[in-house]
Amino acid sequence: MVRGRKIEIVSCLLLQIVVAATAANVTYDHRALVIDGKRKILISGSIHYPRSTPEMWPDLIQKSKDGGLDVIETYVFWNGHEPHKNKYNFEGRYDLVKFVKLVAKAGLYVHLRIGPYACAEWNYGGFPVWLHFIPGIKFRTDNEPFKAEMQRFTAKIVDLMKQEKLYASQGGPIILSQIENEYGNVDSSYGSAGKSYMKWSASMALSLDTGVPWNMCQQGDAPDPIINTCNGFYCDQFTPNSNNKPKMWTENWSGWFLGFGDPTPYRPVEDLAFAVAIFYQRSGTFQNYYMYHGGTNFERTSGGPLISTSYDYDAPIDEYGLVRQPKWGHLRDLHKAIKLCEDALLATDPTVTSLGSNLVASVYKTSSGSCAAFLANIGTESDATVTFNGNSYHLPAWSISILPDCKNVAFNTAKINAATESTTFSSQSLKPNADSSEELGSQWSYIKEPIGISKADAFVKPGLLEQINTTADESDYLWYSLRMDIKGDETFLDEGSKAVLHVQSIGQVVYAFINGKLAGSGNGKQKISLDIPINLVTGKNTIDLLSVTVGLANYGAFFDLFGAGITGPVTLKSAKSGSSIDLSSQQWTYQVGLKGEDTNLGSGDSSEWVSKSPLPTMQPLVWYKTTFDAPSGSDPVAIDFTGTGKGIAWVNGQSIGRYWPTSIARNNGCTDSCNYRGSYSSNKCLKNCGKPSQTLYHVPRSWIKPSGNTLVLLEEMGGDPTKISFATKQTGSSLCLTVSQSHPAPVDSWASDSKILNRTSPVLSLKCPVSTHVITSINFASFGTPTGTCGSFSHGRCNSPRSLSIVRKACVGSRSCKVEVSTRVFGDPCRSLAKSLAVEASCS
Repeated sequence: MVRGRKIEIVSCLLLQIVVAATAANVTYDHRALVIDGKRKILISGSIHYPRSTPEMWPDLIQKSKDGGLDVIETYVFWNGHEPHKNKYNFEGRYDLVKFVKLVAKAGLYVHLRIGPYACAEWNYGGFPVWLHFIPGIKFRTDNEPFKAEMQRFTAKIVDLMKQEKLYASQGGPIILSQIENEYGNVDSSYGSAGKSYMKWSASMALSLDTGVPWNMCQQGDAPDPIINTCNGFYCDQFTPNSNNKPKMWTENWSGWFLGFGDPTPYRPVEDLAFAVAIFYQRSGTFQNYYMYHGGTNFERTSGGPLISTSYDYDAPIDEYGLVRQPKWGHLRDLHKAIKLCEDALLATDPTVTSLGSNLVASVYKTSSGSCAAFLANIGTESDATVTFNGNSYHLPAWSISILPDCKNVAFNTAKINAATESTTFSSQSLKPNADSSEELGSQWSYIKEPIGISKADAFVKPGLLEQINTTADESDYLWYSLRMDIKGDETFLDEGSKAVLHVQSIGQVVYAFINGKLAGSGNGKQKISLDIPINLVTGKNTIDLLSVTVGLANYGAFFDLFGAGITGPVTLKSAKSGSSIDLSSQQWTYQVGLKGEDTNLGSGDSSEWVSKSPLPTMQPLVWYKTTFDAPSGSDPVAIDFTGTGKGIAWVNGQSIGRYWPTSIARNNGCTDSCNYRGSYSSNKCLKNCGKPSQTLYHVPRSWIKPSGNTLVLLEEMGGDPTKISFATKQTGSSLCLTVSQSHPAPVDSWASDSKILNRTSPVLSLKCPVSTHVITSINFASFGTPTGTCGSFSHGRCNSPRSLSIVRKACVGSRSCKVEVSTRVFGDPCRSLAKSLAVEASCS
């Protein structure tokens, strides 16, 4: 026993020595974060662990590393980790420790944004709704009940990280933590109590002694030593609130989120690269993409209201975990170019010189001879040719060239060397062996959800209740039910006319049932106003109103008090006589949630499922169940819900989120192409107008068995589940790229050890994304003045007749190929004209 004790002591001492040897000292100065005494240029990307699965995490992290990231940034989601007070969840998609350890295993750092307010288009901004019901509480202000809970949870997360030795000061990957989030955007609404709360938050965080710096984003008055940081589409003009703090960008929005009823936003990579390059040009040293992988709002986690289930965000890695090209590749090249400048960038401050109108040179030059330059054309209209250090440089409008040696261009933000890789969804039937719609229907079973009150815990209250205070967000659904006795002489029964039921709600969806039949519905983000013609009968009538939330508010001052549900008035009006009665203050019966939720129909395990024909379709409030086999292969899986209305879906008991394919995007604001030149906004580049906002819903492969899977739908609006199909997403067979003679040589042609350019001409590089594929054909090749885009290239008035044969010889039969873009290779089909090489290839 004594000997065993000695061995244990020795083991502990050895462990302490190992930790001490690997522990990092993380500080900062006016230029950068400093790790073990060395300033660092850091490139970061956000991946939110609950928006993907543990099985996806290693691949997402590796693709992030391959894309040139140094840091993974994530929020910590309080309502996911503590759904009920003092009952914690750190398992599955919420296994934060596992996620952080996987990042460390890949050799990357972590920025842990504890908050614990997140925003993030996440339900209730990440706050658990039970917090709302603590007596006397006021969120995000100098309020003792709130501060006690916030401190308790923040300390819980910090202690968990410490126990697992995950802070850099312990040898772990966490180099930075965030307290609060974008509070400076709203703190004025909270007055002096907001300022004192902010200072308390900073003090509280520092007292937890993590051994790494803390930051506050969008908090211009963040107290020392908290680093204030920037969020936005551009942060090059941002200045820290102290000369002793580095210039850091915690959210560079790589696209924008999608809302039900909205077109799909996207951000051109040329503009995103411009924003990153100009930030580093102007002394930035830490930049984070929000998002680098957006993922999926599974279950009821989407915020809003009306945030879609997809959180793709036009990120470099798409919702399904596939790289988005050319965005991922162009940014990877940008990161390499910035890292080539690292020594000069970190050693000194820049010398800035005007080269003309909207033309700027920033030079970082050290006494040891290191030199890096950024040449920027901030104008949005015209390309420019500038002279710098005696040499001539072509700068497209709204672009930046990076010169790691102050002579040669390694990268230009507007000149893409990464090929476009198409992605396609391949559809297949959910029931591939069914030959008819009748047979499809027979393979589904159903349970009809009762209309109105059906649960024993229903209760009666006078007046109209606010929904969140009533449901505590335990369900999207709240029934408001009223019984009325109509006498035969009532004006509402005038022959040949209908009464009009007027309903006002603050969201987000309302269904009105009269005597068990759907009479009308409506939806809206903040206000719904319905006027529904209804038929009443002599005697007893029932008005059942079903109010449905689609994500609780997540942003804004006092967002926790925005509310939801039918707030009234609710009136009944005679269409003929115009007389009306106000039903708002009458005795309403309430039911939180649906009966099928209480009996856990989403799991598929119930003896109540009905299998007889015909299958009821196009009816509101029906639960459907079927079984299916996994789609073949290993490609990411989605379910196409075209044919259904609105509801929630489960696969093998796991909620894949809310579906709503009948929510149609507005029919204006979209363009066929988007000019990247000029400042970006969330409404600048839109697609998918007039079409469903989202038809495809991600089902993680790890949730699906080879066979015998269960799919359950709660269809609330009315649809036909037999029309549902699978879609598997593949990186397509097509590769497209256009490289001009003015493109820089590939950044990989720089030798990283000596940082001396291996002088070559521009090169067009192609590589099949699937390792087992080769280039099988060249569908188009033109050196000259080609026009068009991928899939629609055409020869311009100038074209080398040797283009196709040269590219075919270089590429066909190989997985990858490189072709020099020069007249030496192709000849000169049109002297004095600038020329490009455009190629479209197929892989298989």
